[in-house]
Amino acid sequence: MSIEDRIASDQPNSFAFSKENEAEIKRIIAKYPKGRQASAVMPLLDLAQRQHENWIPMKAIELIATTLDMAEIRVLEVATFYTMFNLKPVGKYFLQACTTTPCWLRGSDEMMRAIKDRYQISSGQTSACGRFSLLEVECLGACVNAPILQVNDDFYEDLDYQSTSALLDSLEADAPLAVGSVLGRSGSEPTTGATTLATGKPGKAVTGATKKRSKANA
Repeated sequence: MSIEDRIASDQPNSFAFSKENEAEIKRIIAKYPKGRQASAVMPLLDLAQRQHENWIPMKAIELIATTLDMAEIRVLEVATFYTMFNLKPVGKYFLQACTTTPCWLRGSDEMMRAIKDRYQISSGQTSACGRFSLLEVECLGACVNAPILQVNDDFYEDLDYQSTSALLDSLEADAPLAVGSVLGRSGSEPTTGATTLATGKPGKAVTGATKKRSKANA
């Protein structure tokens, strides 16, 4: 997708941060040494996106550039580099689907198929109802519970066709399922459940090597 395709053609005439966000901006900038305020560009882009219905208009890019004493093109470079920043309107539920190697090996194709079958959309598109936008992204950093679908700020893990469909049902009802592994896995434990120290108390586990040493010392 080109940069032009990622930027909304219909832009607002103005943008201003809320009073609450202006105070937050002062707090953020104060964390950086004098002359290094450009380091705050990502948190300011995030503030603008959250304030403006989950997308960043060009007027916000201009305001952030002025606030941080940066060239507008530098702010735009950051905003277009990271897929987490939206430069045109997206649906209420922004679906970011990871399809890199670990997720693909674990069935991300089926996760994507469930979304496409439901809404007839591909990466970069929004459903006809306007409530769901899909973006195919690179690694989301939770490979151990692949495949992963990020919905707005939340991760849903261990998805397949059926569980993705159930998740979409819950989103359509505005009653999202609990975040995390749909299999109920805790962290990176095996799909069959925890095995380490599954029985007994810590320090009481007896391994084969321990048994051999015990016999040798008998």
